[in-house]
Amino acid sequence: MTKIDKSKPVLVTGANGYVASWLVKKLLDEGITVHAAVRNPKDDKKISHLKAAAANSKGKIKFFAGDLLKPGSYKEAMEGCELVYHTASPFTMDVKDPQKELIAPAVNGTANVLNTANEVSSVLRVVVTSSCAAIYTDAIDTVNAPGGTITEEIWNTTASLDYQPYSYSKTLAEKKAWEIEKSQSQWDLVTINMSLVLGPPLNPAHATSESMNILKMIGGGELKMGAPKMGLGVVDVRDVADAHYMAGYTPKAKGRYITSAHDTDLLEMSEVLLPKYGDKYPLPKRAMPKWLLMLVGPMANKLFTRKYIKNNVNIPFHADNSKIKRDLGIKFLPLKQTMEDSFQVMIDEGIFKAK
Repeated sequence: MTKIDKSKPVLVTGANGYVASWLVKKLLDEGITVHAAVRNPKDDKKISHLKAAAANSKGKIKFFAGDLLKPGSYKEAMEGCELVYHTASPFTMDVKDPQKELIAPAVNGTANVLNTANEVSSVLRVVVTSSCAAIYTDAIDTVNAPGGTITEEIWNTTASLDYQPYSYSKTLAEKKAWEIEKSQSQWDLVTINMSLVLGPPLNPAHATSESMNILKMIGGGELKMGAPKMGLGVVDVRDVADAHYMAGYTPKAKGRYITSAHDTDLLEMSEVLLPKYGDKYPLPKRAMPKWLLMLVGPMANKLFTRKYIKNNVNIPFHADNSKIKRDLGIKFLPLKQTMEDSFQVMIDEGIFKAK
């Protein structure tokens, strides 16, 4: 049981990221002082939305420079904090050198932040933004899990440097976090294991998350002939921010938390948008057959390898989210609201043009 003092500052690494921005807003709205660690505190385009959130809240924000690959670069920002949120990590599927672009920053960055926590005596709890990708690689893994559903007990054993290196990076980074946690007794560790995060970004002009690419596929016409029924989990970015907040300030919070609201697929995600947007935008209305994807998928998108298609298309995804509901009291937003709010931002930003 770890009770965090709300009068003390809180460190958020990667504070201007998609999830972190909503977390920072939540902390500020609760009247908390946020130590926001970002790559470049002088880049106003990337932090002005956080300054605006602070100006409209009871809390205060202080910016610090932090570099995942520079040991000790988070120490100044961490001083005096009882609670540390480590959210900074690369999220991209399209990489040339997975070891350099994904594995090293994810694993070494986690070690950097947690080793610094060992040196700063005020730290009592670290919340690490992990992923369901540390639990599974493909939808078939959830089918093959005990009871046909992934739980917090399960670790990803099917990703590698050559296959789904992003999932591999999240697995190695979270394992590194638990290894460092076990080597000390000063602070406890909680991880938030999110599925695909959607919902409106607070800084849409600079939203670079993989989530945006999936929305572009759905609404940009790429899938207008049909969407693959690719099994995956979806959760709203606002719920993920609440999950992080509760993980930090709930004394009994412990271990890993699957943070996934809906067991769904690409076609269902498109279908919930049809009533509101189907007349104006080239949304898919039917399933793309698996055999057709096997033929054209690898040519259309290098991530759609035959192995990937075989393991994910027409295969349901199932995740057990009962622990986070029970321990942290999280109630998830409906899929329709998440999809509509996400889609509307893309329209407002001029990314989607009406047909």
